[in-house]
Amino acid sequence: MIRDRPDRFGGFACLPLPDVDGALTELAYAFDDLRLDGVVLFSNARGIYLGDSRFTPLFEELQRRAAVAFVHPNPSPDLSAHALGLPDNLIDFTADTTRAIGQLLYSNTFARTPDVKYVFSHAGGTVPFLAGRFAIIDKMDVIPGAEARATAAETFRHLYWDTAASWGDPVLRMLRDVVGIDRVLFGTDYPYMPVLAVSCREDIEASPELAENERTAILGATATKLIPRLTSLQSNTQTNAT
Repeated sequence: MIRDRPDRFGGFACLPLPDVDGALTELAYAFDDLRLDGVVLFSNARGIYLGDSRFTPLFEELQRRAAVAFVHPNPSPDLSAHALGLPDNLIDFTADTTRAIGQLLYSNTFARTPDVKYVFSHAGGTVPFLAGRFAIIDKMDVIPGAEARATAAETFRHLYWDTAASWGDPVLRMLRDVVGIDRVLFGTDYPYMPVLAVSCREDIEASPELAENERTAILGATATKLIPRLTSLQSNTQTNAT
């Protein structure tokens, strides 16, 4: 698909964590041989969360390459999180994204990788709603290393967040307040919910909550900033069509 329509499609490589050496090998192959546009990470890999020090060599390489890293949740390794018999995508996926963001923030991984462009699915799980609690923790100053990192509020405005299963007007208002609409990307969870993948775009296109420039940003303009080659290729395509 990328070869046929390089102006429309990008590709990310899934890294085989918790195997750090394997992930570094795959990362190099993805960028240097396949020329892909980023990598996919999961909130936890066999119970090891992304901010864990065991993953430091991988994040150092992501920083060196100023990579795009898309983060999607995995089910929590904690069996008690599944004891209610509810589907993981109802509560646990959103909570696990929040756990990963919390550890990435307070392990100072975000602070050490300022050039990595992180994209979190599902509007960052519960993070927008819990932003006030993050602020309280920052004020309490109970987690070591605060002098080496920005506050949660500042950090959130440097990350990216997608709209998969999270595109309603209340969520968009919260994202505008907490992170800024210019950091929001269109996401669908396709192919898991193909009908919603269509309807969520229609809802965003019709949303009275968004100004036209915000709608344009969510539906593609921000993505082309993350993957600049798309902008140049689209410009060439439009010029040739003209």
